[in-house]
Amino acid sequence: MVKKLLSFFSREWNGLHEAALLLGIFAILSQVLALIRDRLLAHLFGASQTLDIYYAAFRIPDFVFAGVASFISALVLIPILTKKANDSDARAQKFLNDTFTVFFSILVVVSVCVYIATPTIAKALFPAFSGDALNELIIMSRLLLFSPILLGLSNLLGSVTQMLHKFFAFALAPVLYNIGIILGALFFYPTFGIIGLGFGVVLGAFMHFFVHFYISSRNGFTLRISFMPSFADIWEVTRVSFPRTIALSANQLALFALVVFAASLPQGSITVFNFALNLQSVPIAIIGVSYATAAFPALSKHFADAEIKKFLEKILTAARHIVFWSLPVLVLMIVLRAQIVRTILGSGSFDWTATRLTAACLAIFTISAVAQSTGHLFARGFYATGNNSIPFITNVLSAIVICVTGYFFLIGYAGSPFIQDFVGSLLRVEGLTGASVLMLPLAYTVGMLLNTALLIYFFRRQFGRFLTPVKDTLIHGSFSAIIAGVVAYEFLEVLGLYLDLNTFIGIFTQGLVAGTTGLLTWWLILELMGNEEIKDVRTALQRKFWKSTVVIPDKEEI
Repeated sequence: MVKKLLSFFSREWNGLHEAALLLGIFAILSQVLALIRDRLLAHLFGASQTLDIYYAAFRIPDFVFAGVASFISALVLIPILTKKANDSDARAQKFLNDTFTVFFSILVVVSVCVYIATPTIAKALFPAFSGDALNELIIMSRLLLFSPILLGLSNLLGSVTQMLHKFFAFALAPVLYNIGIILGALFFYPTFGIIGLGFGVVLGAFMHFFVHFYISSRNGFTLRISFMPSFADIWEVTRVSFPRTIALSANQLALFALVVFAASLPQGSITVFNFALNLQSVPIAIIGVSYATAAFPALSKHFADAEIKKFLEKILTAARHIVFWSLPVLVLMIVLRAQIVRTILGSGSFDWTATRLTAACLAIFTISAVAQSTGHLFARGFYATGNNSIPFITNVLSAIVICVTGYFFLIGYAGSPFIQDFVGSLLRVEGLTGASVLMLPLAYTVGMLLNTALLIYFFRRQFGRFLTPVKDTLIHGSFSAIIAGVVAYEFLEVLGLYLDLNTFIGIFTQGLVAGTTGLLTWWLILELMGNEEIKDVRTALQRKFWKSTVVIPDKEEI
């Protein structure tokens, strides 16, 4: 039995849709655990200063990760590792050792320096915290600095697991990361207090690393110190990584700025912002990141082999399916936002005011869900071609837009009763203290829409108008999703007359029935319209579950 499990764990997953399905299933599992994690935190602390400290403490380590550890990202290393492995495993191992030695040393040195400077940084960035709260923020931030070190190593070895098509291990790692955080909240917090939450994060980061370490070791790739690293290879990694690292740092800086803005708002604003951000990340991780991750090794290979037609076909296929699945999720998440937040977070100390504000933030975040999902794909498309400058430009520009619009949106909201009344009426947060936090997801949404629009624009300039078929998917998907949203909303209204919405069962049932009815409506409309994507899904399901003899296209090799 154990041997079979290990065999499945080490299995290669070569088809685009097969790999995307696996990654999607595990993304769902990981996101379910993330939602359990958030529900547990909401139940224990509510929208309180404790959670504000917890989420604020992530900002400094996350910036270290983006600024240093992202140099050894899979997006950069896979194309280089693949070339080295094509020559010989020995060259690939030497490259791995050289990269580990140089970048791990830099990461440790930077982390130590940041550890020493944390009190000064925390005071400068979060002046709203003082006394015991500031001390807890400093201790937590210092503890979490272990996280970018472990996740940086995990990134390095994750490049090996992806190159070897060991997508099961790659998909399992974030699941274990969330399990570690949950264990911290359940077992470490009662003993160690808020610092126990940090222990859980570090445990999760270690398990994330260990999965990749185990698989890479079993396949002959280990990490050893290299006393004579090839600085030509290190320069190649640095040259390719630098634009992406700056771009990723810009995105983290934008989130950093929004959290700093939230710290100046009423207590609990950081928590509301982060909960809504986590919720909107669920469909993006399940759909957008899964397809983009599954497609990336093939995109790199096709472009390296000068198979531009196959490269563009892979992009087109992934884009159509991302848009196809994301649109109904976008609409239904907006319609069912209150039910989603109340079901997942509405427990214990998480009160009705926090629920309403989080639901409103979620609705604003979700507007850019389709754009963010497709943005992941096109960014990887550029990385596969070795063109890192375009994602760099778009990310930096969008980060600037997020910071600037966030600042001015807050000023405009505070000074305009008309905007306050309009936003309050539109999102049903009239009269709530702390509603100004809604300006932060609005700024983020504007930046993300701009980022994806620019990525697609530059991609079309380089490769031509090959994305025309996506228009049909977008038109069909938008029409059917809007109708599905209307149907779901009407069911919410009707069910609200018969269910006790003051109980978990009542609100869960209302959301489940309305959401299911909306999805069935979406499917029916697409069937009536003769949509190509729905035909592909139906044909695949028939073949998988009813063993139909219908012929479908062969899986493309990654």
